[in-house]
Amino acid sequence: MSTGTALVVTAHPDDVDFGAGGTVARWTDAGIKVSYCVCTRGEASGPAGADRGATAERRMAEQRAAAAVLGVQDVTFLTHPDGAVVASLQLREDISRVIREVRPDRVLTWSPEINWDRIVTSHPDHRAVGEATVAAVYPDARNPHAFPELLDDEGLEPWSVQELWISDAPAHLPNHVVDVTDTFARKIQALRSHVSQVGAWASLEDDLRAGFGAVAGKHGLGAGRLGEEFQVVTLPS
Repeated sequence: MSTGTALVVTAHPDDVDFGAGGTVARWTDAGIKVSYCVCTRGEASGPAGADRGATAERRMAEQRAAAAVLGVQDVTFLTHPDGAVVASLQLREDISRVIREVRPDRVLTWSPEINWDRIVTSHPDHRAVGEATVAAVYPDARNPHAFPELLDDEGLEPWSVQELWISDAPAHLPNHVVDVTDTFARKIQALRSHVSQVGAWASLEDDLRAGFGAVAGKHGLGAGRLGEEFQVVTLPS
């Protein structure tokens, strides 16, 4: 299936770089135009009492810098509350709006299901964004009767996404692996842009190399290779 554009929908700044940074770099290297939609501004992080507005500004700047490392220039931030995201109709409409604006062939988001083998990554915000994105991909963004104001007031024509890529799905669901061995250094560079989150994580590269090496081994990529895995769903026309 030919892919010229892709949209990555995440809950927080840094989610894409941890879960799919090597894959995004592969896509942009192949000439795919990638856009990000980050549903919060990451304001609920840092020490207790930190200024939430300042934290949000810092984290958005870090995400833009990380995106640039991977060849992504188009980054949209929504304003849903960090730490309290729900898969509401409003979130579905907001994501549908971005889909109709970007008109991607492929959408990558996080699983709406709990990954019991790695529950620390199954943040409620991740799952809520995944649930809302799946609904926005099918049927909302393609349905002219869903959120009719998008068409009537904003002139955003319905758009049908061809592929849905899901990160951090339960262990038995991923059916596709991307070899990110050659883009892993850029993934780490992108992550290092998130100084507020990983600045003190001295063993970041070694820890992630071990984790993504295990993913590569699971999918038979061979010794020394690194992989990011996804559940890929092909959508009807």
